[in-house]
Amino acid sequence: MIDDSANEERAPWSRRGFILTAASLVAGTQLVPVARAAAAAALPGFPEDVDVYRSVYRNWVGEITAEGLWACAPADSGQVVAVVNWAWKQGWTVRARGSSHGWAPLTIPEGTASGAPVLLVDTATHLTGVSLESADPAGAAVRAGTGVTLEALLGHLEDHGLGLTAAPAPGDLTLGGALAIDAHGTAVPADGESRLPGHTYGSLSNLVLSITAVVWDDADEAYVLRTYDRDDADGAALLTHLGRALVTEVVLRVGANTNLRCVSRTDIPAAELFAAPGGDGDARTFASFLDEAGRAEAIWFAFTEFPWLKVWSVAPRRPLTSRRVTSPYNYPFSDNVPTLVADLAGRMLSDAAWYLAPVLGNAQLDAAVLGLTATLSADIWGPSKNTLLYIKPTTLRVTANGYAVLTSRSEVQRVVAEFTAFFRERLAAYAATGRYPVNGQVEIRTTGLDDPSDVASAGARAPLLSALRPRADHPEWDTAVWLDVLTLPGTPHAEEFYRELEQFLLTTYDGGHALARVEWSKGWAYTKEAGWSDPEVLGTTVPASFDDGAGPDWSAATAVLDRLDPHRVYDNALLRRLFP
Repeated sequence: MIDDSANEERAPWSRRGFILTAASLVAGTQLVPVARAAAAAALPGFPEDVDVYRSVYRNWVGEITAEGLWACAPADSGQVVAVVNWAWKQGWTVRARGSSHGWAPLTIPEGTASGAPVLLVDTATHLTGVSLESADPAGAAVRAGTGVTLEALLGHLEDHGLGLTAAPAPGDLTLGGALAIDAHGTAVPADGESRLPGHTYGSLSNLVLSITAVVWDDADEAYVLRTYDRDDADGAALLTHLGRALVTEVVLRVGANTNLRCVSRTDIPAAELFAAPGGDGDARTFASFLDEAGRAEAIWFAFTEFPWLKVWSVAPRRPLTSRRVTSPYNYPFSDNVPTLVADLAGRMLSDAAWYLAPVLGNAQLDAAVLGLTATLSADIWGPSKNTLLYIKPTTLRVTANGYAVLTSRSEVQRVVAEFTAFFRERLAAYAATGRYPVNGQVEIRTTGLDDPSDVASAGARAPLLSALRPRADHPEWDTAVWLDVLTLPGTPHAEEFYRELEQFLLTTYDGGHALARVEWSKGWAYTKEAGWSDPEVLGTTVPASFDDGAGPDWSAATAVLDRLDPHRVYDNALLRRLFP
């Protein structure tokens, strides 16, 4: 949860102020207690047994904020149903809130007024239960409330010898938020590797066995609680719902835990790591590390030549050179803003010294190089959770765009080379005219697609709106390359630069050797002024990317969500443009 205390020290952006701002964001959502009588007067008929209060909303980077919205913390699914029915009858909308760790305005849009008829439903307060349905690694399953954090969920699984192949790096994400936007990690099978039972190389949404949501029932003329198994056509639209539904509980397929070794390198130049395919057979390319280990992430700081490459590999026993880790978040130099980085970022924000972007990029790389050595974290080993989770809320907060490029495994290096070459060329062109739109980094990951057979459930369907949903017209596509570009909020020319990148991706990967889809939680649909604004991308490009001519298309998914919520209780401005 995120509070509003960051507003106390905004100007000037001193190093101390910058660090205090980052730290304050993890203190929890600021709640304003309200007397029951006052709440009853403002919210007539609101369920008496549900905790209700005024609350501040702030997304991950603080670009979307709202003060004084009404919020509540239902104790169980039954109270969620009561709250939703109250909202429907009052003409209010309901927005589920977990940790608010996102960029896209899928919860509320910027400019939401304090008196708006919007009710935040805090899931992370009570909807956090976790219990094993089955501990057999060949068919293990876990039941979890959607408010549980990924760190808590993975910890519970670890205690029972279970785990996931991959997971998002931030442990503070709630399970419900992660499933709403098909959250993912980075993993594809290495050469000779076979998928373990209960695991997937796709998104977390692909692990769902059953999903329980509050949906409309014509017979009862009310919203009710309903559970959908993985073979249910309606349930397929809920597996990645983008906030057009409210899910209270899921059952996930899980498998035996593995020990992972994570080796970090900063000695491979970008020109080699991101080289076009067909060159030196001994080159240390991104694809070569996928062949070797299957799990890799490149973090390429702007205006630097040596990316921070992380490579995970399955290692049942600890290698001699690896340091055993017994808890997550093993890169403190990344999770806690170093002095020089904070000083530079603070100066850029307070003095509009955006020309310092190359200095900031090199400072971040230096911090990584020195930090990996100083903390003995360049070669770590332990249970999967402890190497997969590595981002704390105290890290440098930046805005981000994001896309998934679906392609075949053999084309991964081509995609990486094409994208990085374009990025490098445009960044240099902007800098030559005194513009520095990117001061963060490029992040590159790869995953498999959402193969529903991974969950070993008869008739299982793919998540309809997952960016990793397979294309029937391209069965050879088995991999997604995830591409993100990060920069400080408010950086001049960032939206214009993001638009150029997006147009490059959408035209280069238009269904030939690859296809670009947007990453729901990040930035997309750019005009030169703002994200989530381009009418062509919102109304045509995004829906078309899910139409393969063989299965349910965007309109079919829209029809399901409309039928499950005909009164648009789960709605906001962006969702109305995506699902008119």
